[in-house]
Amino acid sequence: MSALIDPEQIAHETTLVWLEDTTHLEYVRQTLDRLTTRGGKPPYHRDGRMVGYAVLGPSARASRQSGTFLRRVFWLLPHDRDQQPDGLYASGAPSEAVDPRTLAARTKGYKTERSEGGPPSDAMREMGITLPKC
Repeated sequence: MSALIDPEQIAHETTLVWLEDTTHLEYVRQTLDRLTTRGGKPPYHRDGRMVGYAVLGPSARASRQSGTFLRRVFWLLPHDRDQQPDGLYASGAPSEAVDPRTLAARTKGYKTERSEGGPPSDAMREMGITLPKC
């Protein structure tokens, strides 16, 4: 989940590489994957498609146990809103989803009204919960 990414885990990122234009994407899923390299396009073994990935700088150290590096990978599944606008995520978004406009190297990103599929619900308004419009 995006909220569980600790800023220290992404502190060695130097850049984010986007494999497609994200301006039309309301959200992307982000996860930390254990990868064998600091940079380059990582292998992808999920359904759907990889949208982007992080590149680490030379100061990033591999795990002593596994010899791997934690790197962010950004991806989407076939049932996500960009492919099925009236589907499961017509409103709301997966727990690991963030608005790609809020992402940068060393910045984990966050949800916005846009990534959640529109304006806040009545319940959110009653509770005083607001998300950035971004």
